[in-house]
Amino acid sequence: MSNSKIKLADIALLAGVSKSTVSFVLNGHAEKHRITAETVEKVQRIVREHNYAPSLYARALKSKKTFTVGLIIPDLTNMGFASIAKSLEFMLGEAGYQLLIASSNDDIETEKKAVHNLIERQVDILLVASAMSDDHFYRQLNRALPIILFDRVFTDSAFINIKTDAQSATEEVVSHLIKQNAECIFIGGQLALSPSQDRLAGYQAAFKSAHMECNPQWLFCQDYQADSGYAMMAQAVDQLGRVPKAVFTASYSLLEGVLRYLSEHQLLNDSVRLATFDHYAILDCLPIKIDSIEQDSQALAQALFDNALAQLDCATTSHHSEVIAAKVHYRTKPTIDEAESLRN
Repeated sequence: MSNSKIKLADIALLAGVSKSTVSFVLNGHAEKHRITAETVEKVQRIVREHNYAPSLYARALKSKKTFTVGLIIPDLTNMGFASIAKSLEFMLGEAGYQLLIASSNDDIETEKKAVHNLIERQVDILLVASAMSDDHFYRQLNRALPIILFDRVFTDSAFINIKTDAQSATEEVVSHLIKQNAECIFIGGQLALSPSQDRLAGYQAAFKSAHMECNPQWLFCQDYQADSGYAMMAQAVDQLGRVPKAVFTASYSLLEGVLRYLSEHQLLNDSVRLATFDHYAILDCLPIKIDSIEQDSQALAQALFDNALAQLDCATTSHHSEVIAAKVHYRTKPTIDEAESLRN
């Protein structure tokens, strides 16, 4: 008998039991149907010996599921999104689901095409970090399949929304910067996106908490490309007529642009204090000290996984928001008094 073509009926014949008994064993319902431990062991041994795998098509027809999950992210090279995807793929695989990943490249039309392609592949649920400014597009689709939004979320959304508490972490880091420098430049991305709004809100809250003026001319926002970070840093230096005393970048990609500008102009030294949203291990190896904010990718992936399975199992359409705490990595250590102040 060919291992590659063995079927459930063949397993039943070899085990001397009915096809329904084999099905109950493979689906974990042996105890419910009072199948003996000896029979369960015999079926499982034959399955192992013949490397039997149930037909995905038969499974889909029976359950009316494809056991596939669609994930749409803005950038495949972004470490945060890549880490979430990696953890999520493992968890879903353990639960019998295959993750299908698409990138929107932060482009709305590309995102829409990705959504329609995944729907054509009949995914059971969509997990989306959207480039859009509202959830109207997804409200129209929600009749067809469940949708969970993460990272980029919307006010008064009709969906489950999962995000990092970027505002609190940014406020903490910027508070540390401005305790030593009354001036701090903000270099950020598209303000139509909720993460950009949260990071800017945290930056502004730090000045408010310190009873300090936040100069509007210190705010530079464009997009999250490294070239934009370079251009905004050049603009800040030109506007001030010197290097800023402190700079907060709203993403690691923007930090890359800032560092490239400073390096090319021989300005990369301890005279400018730097901090960034996003955390990469390479920051521990640089000659200059840069504080960073790390999103809890594992917790975000776990929240996506738990909510996805809950929706698939219960077909629920309830919506709520979940906020995951971020971790701050200080490389320019705060003083004891400052650390106590930041915690309070």
